[in-house]
Amino acid sequence: QVQLVERGGGLVQAGGSLRLSCTASRNLFSINRMGWYRQAPGKQRELVATITSGGSTNYADSVKGRFTISRDNAKNTVYLEMNSLKPEDTAVYYCNAIFVLDNYWGQGTQVTVSS
Repeated sequence: QVQLVERGGGLVQAGGSLRLSCTASRNLFSINRMGWYRQAPGKQRELVATITSGGSTNYADSVKGRFTISRDNAKNTVYLEMNSLKPEDTAVYYCNAIFVLDNYWGQGTQVTVSS
């Protein structure tokens, strides 16, 4: 019931910035929570940041102060602004939505940070 389209992955040097976007097929107010997860090779998928329909945000400790999650309700789009990137941020980043107790996922976008 929710389709997610991600954009913005790519290659960046350490210390650089990158902006990811995720556009949903439903109005954001109808989605309980949207967020970003990431998964590096050989590791578990981990939570990066979330934003609720009411605008509350949460961040993983590893990205606090460097990443910012935001939304544009008119565009049904959630963003992840990533600053001061580190090589350990390298992963596939996935957009996630919770709607009527079900989880929906984007296709994932690769972020690679070189040293």
